[in-house]
Amino acid sequence: MIDASYDYIITGMGCAGLSLAVQLSEAGLTKGKRILLVDREPKDKNDRTWCFWETTPGPFEPIVFRKWEKAWFHNNDFSGLLSLSPYTYKMIRGIDFFKYCLEIVSKDSAFEIIHQQVDSVGNADGKAFCVAAGKTYSADYLFNSILFSKPDSKGEYYLLQHFKGWIIHTDSPSFNVDQATLMDFRPPQTHGTTFVYVMPFSPQDALIEYTLFTADLLKDEDYKKGLTDHINNTLGLKNWEVREEEFGIIPMTNHRFKRREGAILNIGTAGGRTKGSSGYTFRFIQKDTANIIRSLRKTASPFDDSYGYSRFDWYDSVMLNILTHGTLKGDAIFTDLFKRNEPHRILKFLDNETTLTEELRILSSLPQLPFMKAGLEESIRKISPF
Repeated sequence: MIDASYDYIITGMGCAGLSLAVQLSEAGLTKGKRILLVDREPKDKNDRTWCFWETTPGPFEPIVFRKWEKAWFHNNDFSGLLSLSPYTYKMIRGIDFFKYCLEIVSKDSAFEIIHQQVDSVGNADGKAFCVAAGKTYSADYLFNSILFSKPDSKGEYYLLQHFKGWIIHTDSPSFNVDQATLMDFRPPQTHGTTFVYVMPFSPQDALIEYTLFTADLLKDEDYKKGLTDHINNTLGLKNWEVREEEFGIIPMTNHRFKRREGAILNIGTAGGRTKGSSGYTFRFIQKDTANIIRSLRKTASPFDDSYGYSRFDWYDSVMLNILTHGTLKGDAIFTDLFKRNEPHRILKFLDNETTLTEELRILSSLPQLPFMKAGLEESIRKISPF
């Protein structure tokens, strides 16, 4: 039995779900529609941070909390202050994003929000549905951003990007607010690829994020030790206190997430919009949202054919192959990338926007034999797009 029907349902009110809701409203595509947003809890906590780079103002420019034109890269044998131009490195706080999106949604009468655990989504009689708290809601299209379970990654790679971040306050000026730290690989690499980034808000306040690319999570005390050691010993700060903290887990995988299932369109990480080799998500979600809006305007359907296997997926598989098998250390790979290439070219590459010529130049700056071997293995495992 269907308890209520809608034109669209959006399950999950994280970055992907709310980005889509906002863009639907701002594009005028909510007129005459009924749209249901479902999430298990209100979005009223500053529990995450998104960092990304852009060459122009993006759709969420009004809530960019801080931005930087320069950023440091550190390893034990190389340090450099990178000019990111034409890119600007930007940071959006979770609470600002949620407030901004929910204010837009609340002013649009097309939207209805319910806070219930989404138990499942599916298709029946040509429509999509979701089940939440024992009730069934149907729609012409359902946009799902919930990853209900770890995908079956047999024969594929599946690492985790996991991180604990502290916003700290120091008792005296300690940070240059014009310079962020993009990657600092000076922490011990005992657990695997490990780095810290530093986002200064003021001379006395900054977000310090301890990040790893590994198969397994750490114990909480290990994250705390990693942060404390870096702040005390590497940054040389002695008098500081933690004001806020966050923790997150992002899958890094070459698993091919299902994009479409009947009338369901998977978005965000559930739709494969997280870059497999780096975990970067925010900009890929915005590009995906723009494609959905474009398709709805053109055909009244959110489905398009722009998500086939690409050479960037192959690059991601090669990188995951190397990281999974420990062929090369992650810190060494990223050091070669940023030491031997123009920073803006690497950022463009990480955004999947480089030309083949640019990519060949970047790949030639990496150790050839390990990457050639991994590339051959991935070409055999899955047909290369070249």
